[in-house]
Amino acid sequence: MKCEMRQNKANGEWVIFAPRRGRRPSDFKSGKGHPRQDAPRRDPDCPFCPGNERSLPRVIAQAGSGKRWRTRVVLNKFPALDASAVLAIRPAGPYLRTDGYGRHEVIIETPRHDRDPARMSARELRAVVEAYHETYTRLMKDPRNMLVLIFRNHGEAAGTSLKHPHSQAIATGLVPGHVRAAGHEAQRFFDQHGACAFCETLKFEKRQKRRLLFVNRHFLCFVPYAAEVPCELWIVPRRHAASFGDTTAPERVALATVLGRALSVLRERLGDPDYNYVIMSAPRHREDEPHLHWYLRIRPRLTTRAGFEIGSGMLINPSLPETDRDFLKGRS
Repeated sequence: MKCEMRQNKANGEWVIFAPRRGRRPSDFKSGKGHPRQDAPRRDPDCPFCPGNERSLPRVIAQAGSGKRWRTRVVLNKFPALDASAVLAIRPAGPYLRTDGYGRHEVIIETPRHDRDPARMSARELRAVVEAYHETYTRLMKDPRNMLVLIFRNHGEAAGTSLKHPHSQAIATGLVPGHVRAAGHEAQRFFDQHGACAFCETLKFEKRQKRRLLFVNRHFLCFVPYAAEVPCELWIVPRRHAASFGDTTAPERVALATVLGRALSVLRERLGDPDYNYVIMSAPRHREDEPHLHWYLRIRPRLTTRAGFEIGSGMLINPSLPETDRDFLKGRS
């Protein structure tokens, strides 16, 4: 098979596909010879488990009452940013600096230590998605917060330090450069074509079906045309909206359904791989932009960036998206 280069319409970056490197999706299965150990229902040493509340930082929000809680949101005990800091950019010689203002919270997804989202019921996942939405909208009410990222790390290679099922939310007072660059790329596409790049992508993927994994009334889940890693998945809402905060209750139910299916397929076909997922949503003051479209991006940790990728900024994916889709569908 020939090598190929494809452009990622979300950020304008190019990805090299090198299937001649001899890797098939099944070659990336996690834990060959090292199966992941099943967790207990409750861990007496886990601060997130019921009965260990004395080890918890302050509880900010909770769904359910008393011992029958479903989700909890707490302050991160070791935050990446400081909510008491003041964002004031100033020079430091030829450089710029500021104190690290931001908010860092943990969303405890379930009381059960052994219940990651790939194994959750529809009701449990709906509670998780609702916790995401409540956290996002609450953090965006603070005018100091310019960007809110909701994300989940699964497995050591993805950055997990505690096994109890949890996600995180970080609000920053600055908009990172790569987020701005993706917005500029989306603006350029809109100026050239008079349409949102994601809306056009959805039309094409739905029509072609070659990379499509799941579809429901509100979302499409597919392997992106220029996937940066093997078996990467995007979950994109059909309705154009720049902000995750603008989702409706039926859309959040549908998101929980398709997210659960996607994670279950990754677990079944790839042997419970380490992964990260992030809800990519518009920064403050961009929530009504016609060229921005929120989505959820799942990236399994199946490959490692090497010298060329670090030096060039271009990623090499040894597996074609069409092959990955067939593998995840059980067709190979």
